[in-house]
Parts: sequence; C-alpha cells; structure tokens
Amino acid sequence: MSETICAVATPPGRGGIGIVRISGPASQEVAQVLLGQVPPPRIATLVDFRTDEGETLDSGIALYFPSPASYTGEDVLELQGHGSPVALDRVVGYILEQGVRMANPGEFTERAFRNDKLDLAQAEAVADLIASGSAEAARAATRSLAGEFSRCVHELDRKILTLRIYVESAIDFAEEEVDFLGDQEQVDQLVAMQKLLERLIERSTAGLTMQLGMDVAIAGDPNVGKSSLLNQLLGEDRAIVTATAGTTRDTLHGELSLDGLPVRLTDTAGLRKSDDPIEVIGMKRAEAALEVADCVLWVVDDADENGSPPKEYQAKSLVVRNKCDLTGKTPGGLGDDTFRTCALTGAGLDELCEHLKQIAGFRTGIDAFAGRPRHIDSLKRARGALASAVDELSTRQGELVAENLRVAHECLGEIVGATTSDDLLGEIFATFCIGK
Repeated sequence: MSETICAVATPPGRGGIGIVRISGPASQEVAQVLLGQVPPPRIATLVDFRTDEGETLDSGIALYFPSPASYTGEDVLELQGHGSPVALDRVVGYILEQGVRMANPGEFTERAFRNDKLDLAQAEAVADLIASGSAEAARAATRSLAGEFSRCVHELDRKILTLRIYVESAIDFAEEEVDFLGDQEQVDQLVAMQKLLERLIERSTAGLTMQLGMDVAIAGDPNVGKSSLLNQLLGEDRAIVTATAGTTRDTLHGELSLDGLPVRLTDTAGLRKSDDPIEVIGMKRAEAALEVADCVLWVVDDADENGSPPKEYQAKSLVVRNKCDLTGKTPGGLGDDTFRTCALTGAGLDELCEHLKQIAGFRTGIDAFAGRPRHIDSLKRARGALASAVDELSTRQGELVAENLRVAHECLGEIVGATTSDDLLGEIFATFCIGK
C-alpha cells in the first residue's frame, strides 16, 4: 500500500483512446516529472506527456484525484492518450523508471476495498459488471456495485446483532424472575430474519445463474437438423446446412441470451460409425463437448420412433424431435423432457427455451444481485445457524442460541469483508483484469 502502482486501464489493441492509471503516494511526483505540473484536482487538463529530456511521448488529457476523494482512496493520476499500444507502452515504461511498479490484477480495486471506498461485495461486483454476458447480468452487478446487496446484508446483520445482544443479556441475568428467552417476540424476530435471508438467497442465486450462464451441447445422428437448430436459436446462419450427412465436422459455437440467461451453444458432429479420419476426430470432439455440458439437446428425426440418447451423460438430456413439419405432428412439449420442434420455422422452440431456463434454475422478474458461489455458501450457512437458533430458543437453551447467532453474524460478515482472510482476498482479486 506504500508503493505507487501503474497500469494500462483500457483493453489491449488499437483504439481511439488509451488510459494509463497511477495510484499511490508518488502520483504527484510522477505528474510533475511527466507533465511538468500537477493538474488541478478533478479538472481535465490538456497536456503533453514528456520525458525529463523533453521528448514528447504522447499528448492528451490528465486528471488528478487527490486522496481520499478517488477510486482507490489514494492520490490517483489518470492519463488519457491515444490508443496505440506502442504509445501506451512508452508512457508506462517511463513511469516505471520513476520508481513506480506495475499493478497486480485487481490491485486498484483491492486498494479501494482496503481504504474503505468499497466493501468486498461491491469490489467483486466491479469484476462481475465487466464480465457480464447479458443486460440482466449487468443490471444485477450494477445493483451490487451501488451497494444494494451490501445494504440488505447489513440490515439483516444488525437485526441478528441486536437479538444476539438481547439473548446474551438474558443469559447474564438468568436468575431474574422474568423469562426473557420465553418471549414470543424473540421467536417472531428470528422467523422474520429467516424470511429476509431466504429472499437474499433467492436474489443472489438468480444473479449467480446470470453470471455463470449455461453450456448447452446439440448432439444426435447425422442429418437430423442439429445445425438448423443452432442457426434458429442464434437467429443467424452460423452453421452450414446441407442434405449431406456429416457436413459438420467440428464443433461450432454460439451465444444467446434467454431473458437474461447467457447460453453458450455447441453444435457437434453427427455421431455414427465412420472410416473418415476427419469425421472421427470431429466425433471425438463432440463426445468431449457432451461430457462438459450443463445440458444436452439430443436431436432426432420426428419420423424416427427411437428417440433416446444412446447413453447417459452427466448433464441433463432433453430429446428434441425435429422436423415435425414433415410428419405433420403438433410442435411443443411432450413430457418426460421431450420436445417436438421444427428448426426451420422455430415452431416448438419457445417451450424448449423455457425448459432450459428451468433446468438452470433461472427465474425472470427477480431484482437479482451479482451473486457469487462464496456469497451463496455464506448465506446458506447463516440460514442453517438461524434455523438452529429457532429450535434452541424454543427449549430455552440460551447459550446455544447465542452461539448460533454469532455464527450467522460472522457468515454475513464474510460477504462484505468484515471477516475475511488475506488468502481469500488474494484469490478474489487475482481474477480481475490488470488496470482495474
């Protein structure tokens, strides 16, 4: 934290603008050397970026944010120059010569967390917003970044702490005639907390589903309409479609959003016996895709009476009876995870897509938070502790009630960073991009 760090904050490659960010106690010195001045706070200043020998490295806008009114809580200098990788490297290289070091992944946001500019849930939401795969996922991350998730956690945490103090006081005054632990009001408070916690779990789980998305593999025999199904779901001609069996030799990929649920589709080569070495390689890749998918769409010709996959896969398998336009049968769900469709017209695909959302546990209409697996784990452990506290309160076991309330309190503290190990912080911020 005593060192000054620097990194390019814009994506790799050429662009109209490239941004270099500096944070730490030497930011003013860097500004004086590189710009010949320290820009006035929070005012965009047009300057040349020069070496001490007068060579111009670039020119652009400089913004200075003095501590503590900055993203990291430290002195921050931001240089907005031209988006040339070479120009950015020259600027960064000269800054490093001034005793500044390159930032680690996520170090700017980690410093914001350590300087109490963000709590841990908000810090994680920064990375989740950058990685959002849909508009709904971005909204969920924005809610968490704005502190809505943290406020809900803190609200529940305060209620638990208040009851915990009450219970521990009742233990200390156990000889009093008034039975503090026998009040129905305490039970009602615990039940109300459980409801708040269930709502938090629901909203966080929905956000986690939006972030993780779903991997769906399309498989089946050759020439049953797998590629047509891929094209129809994506709304574009991604795969080549012909009447010749074995047209698809390799896995094809595409992404779509089902009401905010990111779905990654993989079209695979038709599975059949073949002596063609290229087709054999394609089928091996198909089998590999089926083993890692979250769901397998096993496509069969609607005229074929045998419609089940040849073997069990780890993922959930759905049978898609395609080409119902040729059999004249009604498209839609048939029960037992079977759907009749026409990939050429899209008939029957709405019900199939709704079922995919159900498999993923995705529900629309929920004001989701950018949940992470560790958030869900902490919330569920807190739920278990509250459930135990309810049971123990009914039997007047005050010490056990107090202990479970303490556990629930600590579980919630893990989410916002009130009780967090340095190992966990390192794991979290290592997933960030450099410059953020």
